[in-house]
Amino acid sequence: MEMHWEQPYASRRAPVCAANVVATSQPLAVQAGLEALRLGGNAVDAALAAAITLTVVEPNNTGLGSDAFCQVWDGTALTGLNASGRAPAAWTPERFAGRAVMPALGWDAVTVPGGVSAWVALSERFGRLPFARLFDRAIDYAANGFQVGPKTAYYWRRASETYRDFPGFAEHFLPAPAAGTRFRRPDLARSLELIAESNGAAFYRGELADRMVSAARAAGGAMTREDLEGHRADWVVPLGQAYRDVVLHELPPNGQGLAALVALGILEHCAVAPVDTVQWIHVQLEAMKRAIRAAFDHIADPAAMRVGVDALLDPVMLARAAGAIGNTAAPVPPAPLPVGHDTVYLAAADADGMMVSFIQSNYQGFGSGIVIPGTGIAMQNRGHGFSLDPAHPNRVGPGKRPFHTIIPGFVTRGGRPCLAFGVMGAHMQHQGHVQMVTRIFDHGQNPQAASDAPRWHLYPDYSVGLEPGFPEAVAQGLRARGHSVRYESLEHVFGGAQLILRTDDGYIAGSDHRKEGQAAGF
Repeated sequence: MEMHWEQPYASRRAPVCAANVVATSQPLAVQAGLEALRLGGNAVDAALAAAITLTVVEPNNTGLGSDAFCQVWDGTALTGLNASGRAPAAWTPERFAGRAVMPALGWDAVTVPGGVSAWVALSERFGRLPFARLFDRAIDYAANGFQVGPKTAYYWRRASETYRDFPGFAEHFLPAPAAGTRFRRPDLARSLELIAESNGAAFYRGELADRMVSAARAAGGAMTREDLEGHRADWVVPLGQAYRDVVLHELPPNGQGLAALVALGILEHCAVAPVDTVQWIHVQLEAMKRAIRAAFDHIADPAAMRVGVDALLDPVMLARAAGAIGNTAAPVPPAPLPVGHDTVYLAAADADGMMVSFIQSNYQGFGSGIVIPGTGIAMQNRGHGFSLDPAHPNRVGPGKRPFHTIIPGFVTRGGRPCLAFGVMGAHMQHQGHVQMVTRIFDHGQNPQAASDAPRWHLYPDYSVGLEPGFPEAVAQGLRARGHSVRYESLEHVFGGAQLILRTDDGYIAGSDHRKEGQAAGF
């Protein structure tokens, strides 16, 4: 593949070239990952050290109460891990009778947190370092403080109004710290120590589990000790969709990665137009519309899906969908499921060839607003992703996993690893995957240029947001084809990419300027 080294878009960053690389949205977490590599760890150790540190230093996006997904190239094969949590056993549809949508805040938005189980499973199967060593930086920052980054401070401050009526949140996180000020989280430091010492057991079967259950019971929540003890992270086989001479891999449902595969499966049958042109964007928007509609209609806990993955990726169906794309925008009914926007993504790769694509999330901001007293554990609100429609496969139910927006991406070529990447940002994620793959593999853009490029975003109502940087002629051209287009000034709508591309001589990495993180290596 011919790689272009030009940086044609406004950027303050250059691609990072190294034999060992970590890329994520917060510099302190990147350095924790590099430290794990220098201590003799591998890419999984680096990814976990970074992910654990992120729960401290970027709490507006992730925490101990998060869920996680991962893809790992171990040197010979690609393996997936689904560590998303399930609904409490008491979450029958009747519990939510009379509601139009699932709650976004409070205990009735909290499913069992799966992130800690991901750390344990990945460390046991692939890690080199002792599990407890992965917590060193995180515990230090929680106990002794870290300086809050500017973007983290901005979103932390914005969240203050949303969560001000939750006493536990206010006690732990308010007042919101200003950028550059030192913030300590001693309760969280103790929780991290308990998880590190017990190899995760304290979270699901020990002291921390007892505290979560006690807090739920006191507030009328449904989570029980049995719900926590019954949680498991599942090893899964990643799905693959050929696109040109590469294959994009996504985890199977309950995540929305299938939508990226559907979109690329459609685009496989479309001619490649020059980059950043009206035709290039129009065709991608039309493919993505069809993919998003399929995702919202069908993706759920795989045991509840009525239309299978094979049917949604049927080559004949994809070719027919591509053939239906014309020169004007197709009308699509609005999507019915809720979306969020707050996630952390990281990629790591080592000199031995191991590559990791890892994602971890509260879902919306700090999550549900629930912070477990004395622990610093902020609980996610993934239950908001369920439907209350009795006819929908994603309808809430006991022990079910909800529709999930967070997806780690991976690309192979000829059965060999090529790209570990993700674009954090909920409804932007599958769209971002498509944009990164087409930019890098259709147009040869290096990872940093692909990240820097302005993005388009299809909202749930299928109107189009363009990031500043696209010429007005592009917006006018899309409007002329029937798209409802506006320029979007909110940066977070377009997500945050982290990418590590493998070459014959090492890796080339890029990190999104829309976040405060970096790619770094040695």
